[in-house]
Amino acid sequence: RRLGAPITTRASHFAARTPTSTHTMAPSSSPITTVGLVLFALVATATALVPNVNLGTAGDFAVLAKAGVSTVPDSAITGDVGVSPINQGALTGFSITQSADGTYATSPQVTGHMFAADFFDPTPTKMTAAISDMELAYTDATGRVNPDEIDFKSGHLGGLTLAPGVYKFSSDVNFNDHSVLKGTDEDVWIFQIAGIMSIDAGKSIKLEGGAQAKNIVWVAAGATEFGAGSHFEGIVLGATSATFKTGSSINGRVLVQTAAVLQVATVTQPADAE
Repeated sequence: RRLGAPITTRASHFAARTPTSTHTMAPSSSPITTVGLVLFALVATATALVPNVNLGTAGDFAVLAKAGVSTVPDSAITGDVGVSPINQGALTGFSITQSADGTYATSPQVTGHMFAADFFDPTPTKMTAAISDMELAYTDATGRVNPDEIDFKSGHLGGLTLAPGVYKFSSDVNFNDHSVLKGTDEDVWIFQIAGIMSIDAGKSIKLEGGAQAKNIVWVAAGATEFGAGSHFEGIVLGATSATFKTGSSINGRVLVQTAAVLQVATVTQPADAE
């Protein structure tokens, strides 16, 4: 089906194909009829939902990167920050203070803890697991089949209202205007992007209808770039880097396989129930 078009559920499809019977049907108040309708409704609802991407322990971090996390002060991060396999020297611009037991660090720019591969045990094991889970989540998200849309609007998504589902793009994706993701608190969006993903300066992603950032995944093979003063929503799973320019913000997580660069930016991890 195409996103934005009415969903034809299995229940309605079955009903449409059921031949007219010459036999007398049970009254509409019949328990058997009622149970049957309920079961059809449950099947229809279940088949319409896209399974979310399991982040594993990578979901414990607001920002997670393999090659480093840097900030031009002052950025504001709500949630934990981690780097691995690189060491704490790759956490730059934060004015870090290490804990007494050496297992984590703190910073005035982070409401949470900071972790690196060379901190004391059990942090190295924790970080290895988080990076592995991030890579598994990336593989899961990129491997989803039967997308609802392929190269939707040629990747020019500015000014649109996007329904839940799986979107697959063979090249870049850009937001040159404000856009909306509209759905319920159970709906899932997965954007599979073969190229660069970017949002222009001053533009924003808005959620409507109960849509939640924790259920939105942007999986990009190329770099992700967030223009000055822009606002984004969702989980960024990047094979390369993420760059947040001055005054940009995201309600979500930044999980990348090279470096995360923050320039006076705000990263707020999504609540379990928003």
